[in-house]
Parts: sequence; structure tokens; C-alpha cells
Amino acid sequence: MIGSLGLQAWAASSSVTRGSAPEDGGAVPPGVTVFDDDIPAVANLDSDFRDALHEAATDASRRGITFYVNSGWRSPEYQNRLLREAVSKYGSETEAARWVATADTSLHVSGDAIDVGHSDSTAWLAEHGADYGLCQIYRNEPWHYELRPDAVDDGCPRRYADPTHDPRMQK
Repeated sequence: MIGSLGLQAWAASSSVTRGSAPEDGGAVPPGVTVFDDDIPAVANLDSDFRDALHEAATDASRRGITFYVNSGWRSPEYQNRLLREAVSKYGSETEAARWVATADTSLHVSGDAIDVGHSDSTAWLAEHGADYGLCQIYRNEPWHYELRPDAVDDGCPRRYADPTHDPRMQK
């Protein structure tokens, strides 16, 4: 759940390339879309979640919008690395928890969360995502989406201010 700009900058400076199997377990090279099922960060997403993303991305593409993946599935090791980096960046575990979950609680590790880029994609999802069961969960992370199938009929649930307010992160 680290900020998308931070991940984009990291990806741009890393040696991860398209089609590689990064030892980081979920690092995303630049330019990956939700259709790049050969990339572990996409391939290891929950299949129902991935199907909903494909359907939404297909419809968004009719408006010239591409759903880029800044982060998707992550291995526990990669998640722990991102958390350590966030603690270093933000100066404390408490502040880092607003942006990066532990490997035990992260929905990226279970394949149930994605960080979508660019701003046109997040704007489109903010308006249309519920139609596909795709919901923004945190107010401080407009790029972070999860599958909430009930949203198709009931709309997305109220967003948490940040992950520290999400009971699922309190394990």
C-alpha cells in the first residue's frame, strides 16, 4: 500500500523488466496493465478480482483509459521489505502503518488488492468501479482497490481514513 508515486519511482530505477520473475515477489515493471497475466503481480491476484478488473478495464479502454498496475499481488518477503522501507521513510512504525500493512494483514499478499495508476484510471474507477464491484477502500490511497461484489447492488462501503482505521489490519 505504499504510495503509487513511490512505487513508480522505485520501478523506474529498478532492474525489473517485463517478463522477468523478480526475486522481490511482486515488483512491477513500468507499463504493466491488468491484462499482463504473465507478470506475477497480476497473475497471482484472486481470479474473481482479476476478472472484474479485466471487465472494467475493457470498458474504460473505450474511453481511452488504460489500467496500469503499480502494485498487485506481493510475496510476504516483498511486503516486509516495503514495510521496512516505509518505516525508514516515515520515521516510525505507527506512521508507516498508514501506508504499508504487515505481511500478515496485507491484502496485496493474499492477492485481494491492487494499486492502479494513472490518475485517469483512478478517476474512472472512482466513478464506475462499484458497477464492477471494485472499490476504493482508503481515503488516503485513491489508487488502492479491492473487490467488493456487493457493491454492484449496494455501492461501495464507506472508506476508511487510512489502513490504521481498518479492522482487518488489526490482526
